[in-house]
Amino acid sequence: MGKLFGSSGVRGIVNSFLTPEKACSVSLAVASYSQAKKAIIGRDTRFSGLMLQEALISGLLSCGVDVKVLDIVPTPVVAYLTKELGANIGFMLTASHNPSQYNGIKIFDKNGISYSDEQQQSIEKRIQEKNYRLADWKNVGKCTKTDATHLYFEKLKKIVNLQKKWKIIVDPGCGATFSVGPKLLKASGCKVTVLNAQPDGNFPARASEPTKKSLRDLALIVKALSSDIGIAFDGDGDRVAFIDNDGKFADFDRVLAAFAGYVLQKNGGGTVVTNVETSMCFEKIAKGHNGKVIRTKVGDVYLSEAIKKNNAIFGGEPCGAWIHPQVHYCPDGPLSAKLLLKALEEKKVTLNEFISEVPKFITLRENIQCNNKNKTKIVKSIEQKMKKVFPNLIETSMVDGIRISLENGWLLIRASGTEPIIRLTVEGESLKIATSIVERGNKLIKENSEV
Repeated sequence: MGKLFGSSGVRGIVNSFLTPEKACSVSLAVASYSQAKKAIIGRDTRFSGLMLQEALISGLLSCGVDVKVLDIVPTPVVAYLTKELGANIGFMLTASHNPSQYNGIKIFDKNGISYSDEQQQSIEKRIQEKNYRLADWKNVGKCTKTDATHLYFEKLKKIVNLQKKWKIIVDPGCGATFSVGPKLLKASGCKVTVLNAQPDGNFPARASEPTKKSLRDLALIVKALSSDIGIAFDGDGDRVAFIDNDGKFADFDRVLAAFAGYVLQKNGGGTVVTNVETSMCFEKIAKGHNGKVIRTKVGDVYLSEAIKKNNAIFGGEPCGAWIHPQVHYCPDGPLSAKLLLKALEEKKVTLNEFISEVPKFITLRENIQCNNKNKTKIVKSIEQKMKKVFPNLIETSMVDGIRISLENGWLLIRASGTEPIIRLTVEGESLKIATSIVERGNKLIKENSEV
């Protein structure tokens, strides 16, 4: 990848890394590369969104592209409407789960699929060369605002019918799902209580990433109100997290594996896709339902590509980003929430019972700070020393970073595609085993960081 794009488009601190000038250059390059005639733009609730939106619009209009502005909508809405409205390209201004000082630009093609590494590299090259195709002054594009979210809403409303009157607490976290998420569940017959539904780009109620820690208040309220389930979305709505009726956070890996098993069971088997960070419980459940597992690099674009290429029936990452190809190829929090409720309804179980069949292993994760310039180089240098530190490794995968399989667990070391971090992920059959693997992995990273 170049200096501008990461695994989720362009992302960085506003007016430090991501400036209006840079946003304009991205739209100029994308319009010139794609030769688009129509584009749509959406944004999450971050305060910098409007500023960056205007910069994107300027670049697109100057290349003769007609622009429809959706304003504040979840990322899956932009992905879905890019195809539904016949646009050539779609832009979502979001930094997803990152803090409020960050923002980003995610680009979708005419099919609502995120731009690939190859496409992003082509955009990067055009920006470096300033190779833009500006329209004649008489042929600049037109910009209009449009409220087409109802098309997405109606699609999700029809995709599945819920029979049970679920008692739900929904927490949009002041993000882009503040309206769509609760509205969809209410329209499905659920009794919905909503928290943190005021759009606020500072994310004052909780962090924009829905984790066990950030959802402690939601967990307490679910239990106090004797609700069936708690549902929380991230800042742009492509991720979802769940709280069971006992007020316990549903482990991302286990609920992902359980849902994959449900989909495989309904389809009599098939291919499911996940990334290299996902727990080994995913394979165990998939194999029990005649499923084939494909692992990709971390990042929804890689899952989308693999799902489409292999005609997979489901894909997801252990952060709450689930892709349902029967609707579209973008991770979709509101859609995932509704489909999980349907799964619980059909199996006549609670969320806790749903995931109880999934084996539980110990997963430990650490983030080691490292500047963007050196992180990939450090990970590559570790590759040569892995066998010495882990002499009994069974298998090595270089799909994304370095992933080694051990007799009683696995380890993954990879450079983050969005932050100045090296990520260390370990899973073991016990806490003692996982801790031992982490200690050796951490030492390996730090030793090579000093070289």
